[in-house]
Amino acid sequence: MANAKNAQKAPENFETAMRELEQLIASMENGQMPLEASLQAYQRGAFLVKFCQSQLQAVQEQVKIVEADMVRPLDVNE
Repeated sequence: MANAKNAQKAPENFETAMRELEQLIASMENGQMPLEASLQAYQRGAFLVKFCQSQLQAVQEQVKIVEADMVRPLDVNE
């Protein structure tokens, strides 16, 4: 089973991952998946959640850098 985890293909970007995750959730909520397919969908979903979290964390770090560069003391003489 560890090989299946390592074989996960990363999505192109955050938006693609979110779309795929939404589709997986809809399929699983339908309740018509066989047990093995449900397990595979769950594993893929967990992989996609981690991917999205890492993408969001990277963007948050970039925003912090931009904000830190923009925050400067107010010069009342300007």
